[in-house]
Amino acid sequence: MKKIPIVIGLFATITTAAIISSCATTSDMASLKSGAQLWGENCLRCHNAPSPETFSDTEWDVAIMHMRVRANLTEDEAVKIAEFLKTAN
Repeated sequence: MKKIPIVIGLFATITTAAIISSCATTSDMASLKSGAQLWGENCLRCHNAPSPETFSDTEWDVAIMHMRVRANLTEDEAVKIAEFLKTAN
C-alpha cells in the first residue's frame, strides 16, 4: 500500500517535467524562425497582408506595435517581423 503514493508522486513528477519541456521546446522553435516565416505564420493567417514595399519603416513600426498586441506576438517575434518587412521594402 505504501508504494501507491510513491508511484503517483513519480507519475506526477514525470508528467509535469514532460509538460514543461514541451513548452520550452515550443518557444525554442519560435526563436529559431526567421522574420519571413513568422510573418507568413502570424500575419497572413488572419488577412491578406500588404507587400512589404507598401509602407515605410516608420509605418511598419506602428503596424507591428499594433499587431503585436492583437496577434499575441512576443517581443522577439515582433522584432524579427519588423526587420524582415523593413529589409524587404
